[in-house]
Amino acid sequence: MHEPWIWAVLAALGVFHGINPAMGWLFAVALGLQRGNRGAVAWALWPIALGHALSIIAVLAVVGALRVVVEMVWLQVAGALLLFATAAYRLFWRHAARVGMQVGFRDLALWSFVMATGHGAGVMLIPVLLRLPAGSAHASHLHSAALQGVSTALAAVVVHTAAMLASAGLVALIVYEWVGLAFLRRGWINFDLVWVAALTVAGVVLTLSAAL
Repeated sequence: MHEPWIWAVLAALGVFHGINPAMGWLFAVALGLQRGNRGAVAWALWPIALGHALSIIAVLAVVGALRVVVEMVWLQVAGALLLFATAAYRLFWRHAARVGMQVGFRDLALWSFVMATGHGAGVMLIPVLLRLPAGSAHASHLHSAALQGVSTALAAVVVHTAAMLASAGLVALIVYEWVGLAFLRRGWINFDLVWVAALTVAGVVLTLSAAL
């Protein structure tokens, strides 16, 4: 059974990822300002969303494959350890992927994939992904069950990415049209620390789930 809260959490995490400047809206705004064109901002968001989605799909593929051969409790423990490790990495070994501003669709998609993967965007979804149905046990054929699992996974990617794209687009438009990048000199939220906190909380949730 598909629990409604799962989709709500996937969408909420998409919004959270979208408002994080490291996930791409800051790049899109800078590109738009460089080219003096609002359309450049909108154009940049699509490959950024694609790269983000591909990173999520990669994590989904790994989780889906492991669910077939590994017991859920061990997946939860491994996921928690991975979340804690990613949080520690983000806290103590930060780095930024640098690319030039003369970029094409493929360059932006690749940059977004690397950033989302390096920040652990997909890893952050593991507690939710493990709650998604892998396929109905009552399906008449194994093939039908596999298709059901794939369709559910793809729906999760669509929901998360759509929320991410919508929030990133809204922030990028507001910053480009009205706020401008000058606000970075006046005040800034340390999203690295927020990201580390979110990864840690997700790890604690998985740890508690495994213990129950």
